[in-house]
Amino acid sequence: MIQRSFGTHDGTFHADEVCACALLLIFDQIDRDKIIRSRESVLLQDCEYVCDVEGEYSSENKRFDHHQLEYKGDLASAGMIWLYLRSQGVVDQALYDYANRRIIMGIDAHDNGKEIMEEGVCTFSHVIAGFVPPAYDTLPSEQDTAFFEALDFVAGHFRRLFQRYRYIYSCKDQVAAAMEKGDKALFFDEAMPWSESFFSLGGETHPAEFVVMPTGEHWKLRGIPPSPKDKMGVRKPLPKQWAGLRDEALREITGIEGAIFCHKGLFISIWETKEDALKALELALKNEDKNR
Repeated sequence: MIQRSFGTHDGTFHADEVCACALLLIFDQIDRDKIIRSRESVLLQDCEYVCDVEGEYSSENKRFDHHQLEYKGDLASAGMIWLYLRSQGVVDQALYDYANRRIIMGIDAHDNGKEIMEEGVCTFSHVIAGFVPPAYDTLPSEQDTAFFEALDFVAGHFRRLFQRYRYIYSCKDQVAAAMEKGDKALFFDEAMPWSESFFSLGGETHPAEFVVMPTGEHWKLRGIPPSPKDKMGVRKPLPKQWAGLRDEALREITGIEGAIFCHKGLFISIWETKEDALKALELALKNEDKNR
C-alpha cells in the first residue's frame, strides 16, 4: 500500500469525490502528489484511501463508495469521508454538524439524485460540475487538469468555511452574555457573527426582537429572524413608513439626525452613532406593524 495516497475514478468528476479528496488533503491525511484517477483495480488497490469507485464501503479498509446495490444509506463519498474524519477524532462533533448542514448533505443529496431542483438555483455541486470540460472527447490529461483545478477551488472553499466556523465559535460566549442581559434587544459593542450562536443557544424561545451592533463606522438596527430557517424574516418589522428611505427623508420621518438608510424589506437600518441606533430601537419597539 502507498501511504497517504488517494484513488478515485478517472473521466468526468463530481462534487462528492472532489470534496472527499479536498477534506483528506485539508486535514493532512493524504499527499497531493499521491492522488490517482483510474478505474484500474490494480492501481487502486495500492491506495490507502479509495473514494467513489470499487464498490466497497468500509471505514476500516478506507474504502468509500456508495454505488453498490448493498449500500442503502444516504451518504455519497463526501459524506462518508466526513463521517470517517469525525469517527477518527480528526474533527469534533460541533464542526462535523456545522459543515454537514452547510454543505456536505447537499453534495451527497445531489450525487444521489435526491436534491430538490429549483429553477434559477445554482448549488455548490453545480459550481463544481462547471469545472468538467464540456467536450465528450476531452483527453484524459485534460480531465485530470480540470479535476485538480476543481480540487484547489474546493479546498480553498472548505478552508474559508472552517475559518468562519472557528470565528463564529470564538464569539459564542459574547452572544450568550448578550442574550442573558437583553430582553427585547441584543446589544453588542463590536461587530460579530451572532445569528448562528443565538439560535444554537435557544434563540427561538428568546424574547429579543432586534440587534444593535456596529457596522463599519456606523451602527445597525436589525430585526431578529423568527428561526434559523427564515433568515430574511423578522419577529417584528421596522416601521413601514421607513421602508426604502435614506438620509434626509429618513431623518425627517424619524426625527433622528443620524439616520442613514432603512431597507425596503424593513429588516435592517443603518445609523450614524450608537445613540442614533438606540433612538431608532425605541421607535421600532413601539411599532405596531405586523410581522412580514
